[in-house]
Amino acid sequence: MTEHAHHAHAPAPLGGKLITPVTLCLGALTLAAAVVGVIRFIFGLGAVTNLNDGYPFGLWIVYDVVIGSAFACGGYTMALLVYIFNKGEYHPLVRPALLASVFGYTLAAVSVIFDLGRYWNAWHIFWPGYSNVNSVLFEVATCISLYIMVMWIEFSPAFLDKIAVGFLKKIVPDIKRIVAKLMFLFIALGVLLPSMHQSSLGSMLIIFGNQLHPLWQSGFMLPLEFLLTAVLLGFAVVVFEATLVSMGFKRPRETDLLARLAKFMWGLLLVYLVLRIGELVLRGALPHAFQATLEAFWFWVEMLCFIVPLIMLAKPASRNNAGKLFGAAVLLMLGGFMLRINGFLVGYETGDGWHYFPSLSEFIVTVGLIAFEVLAYIILVKLLPVLPALKPASR
Repeated sequence: MTEHAHHAHAPAPLGGKLITPVTLCLGALTLAAAVVGVIRFIFGLGAVTNLNDGYPFGLWIVYDVVIGSAFACGGYTMALLVYIFNKGEYHPLVRPALLASVFGYTLAAVSVIFDLGRYWNAWHIFWPGYSNVNSVLFEVATCISLYIMVMWIEFSPAFLDKIAVGFLKKIVPDIKRIVAKLMFLFIALGVLLPSMHQSSLGSMLIIFGNQLHPLWQSGFMLPLEFLLTAVLLGFAVVVFEATLVSMGFKRPRETDLLARLAKFMWGLLLVYLVLRIGELVLRGALPHAFQATLEAFWFWVEMLCFIVPLIMLAKPASRNNAGKLFGAAVLLMLGGFMLRINGFLVGYETGDGWHYFPSLSEFIVTVGLIAFEVLAYIILVKLLPVLPALKPASR
């Protein structure tokens, strides 16, 4: 009997205590970020960040938005597999991945407000009179905003029954029927919108021009590179999340299912590395990787985080090893992290005299947002039908 056979496809609340040492620690980190947020909104960005005219994009934008939204692509990748490529066996992974994506993207949108100097003008994004349709940032902002709404609608079946109290009892069944009939449309949007804005995040680096180091200024290839790695990160996060959930909540492991998922990860990773190395060779930029520079060092850190998982997952037997699979997923997440950090910060050469390193307050807010996402995930899987229900083991 396989490990996956212990699971029923119907999700069910996990149950259990909400207040634990882990949730209290996560709550404290969230509170610390909230305190810094209050200071930021009262006294401005200069009071809590090291941003300057040379580095207008700091940790909050690069991690919380560019990286955070890529880490939240689990729902996108599972929708691609299950609904576009008709791989129904991965359906038990859809709702947990969607929950992580909902919070990842929602917090990415919230963190943008932290980084906007005139945050009170954020509503201009949605007002036609202020729209700059030639701006990549405008496309990213509108796509992410729409995608967040789509994901909350996709996730709505998990919490509609919970809010069916009082007068809502009469209308919730009608809402569920309407959502079910229109779900195909939301799923289609849920695949289209991330494809657009994840590639557009790469397009932002094209605008940097010669200010971006040759190891990352891939020109027209940047949108494709960012999209491919976003899909890779989506797969990796699903493996990472499923492994931690099985360990943290003492549930049967999904090794068989994740091993089959690793086959897609490996193939896509091979395609990405061929394209990445190939374009460096064609542009004549590869020699920069062998120079004694800080950029070259971080380039190799990034590349090794992609190359090592390719080797680790090359053999089918390795994909069935839960430890190797988890290790490969962590390295892929680090590789996607480094690609974006390198492109927006390490490889960004704005000119002499400008320097940037995140302040302690910037780290506190970033860690706090991550802590809140994990805390909300733990609470919701205990209260709502997210994870597959367990069947008693057969004897």
